[in-house]
Amino acid sequence: MPEPSAAEFEATARAVLARLPEVFARELEGVVLRVEEFATDEQLDSVEIEDPWDLTGLYEGVALTERTQWDSEGLPSVITLFRQPLLAEMEETGVDFAELVRHVVIHEAGHHFGLSDEDMHALEDSVED
Repeated sequence: MPEPSAAEFEATARAVLARLPEVFARELEGVVLRVEEFATDEQLDSVEIEDPWDLTGLYEGVALTERTQWDSEGLPSVITLFRQPLLAEMEETGVDFAELVRHVVIHEAGHHFGLSDEDMHALEDSVED
């Protein structure tokens, strides 16, 4: 079976976002979704990770819970999935492609909302395959 392409990652991630409860989906409308092969050095530094294989997804932006009236005029928030580390995690863990993408997308979207890890797990459980 061939490895999922960047386009397949993006389509799967967008499908996950489309299945989020309306209250969440509405707040994510302006968030940019990207798929890259690996994180840049700057992205790795921002989360204090040295090995690019260790970062599968990243939220870059200001969480809704931390925004001020001036934050809305800046650059849009971005969720990036890193294809090669995700492929490696799939191979190492045997986790299904769609399940892994769902987990990472919801985790990164959770950062947009300022959610705790516990809240992110509850949100993930609410999104049916």
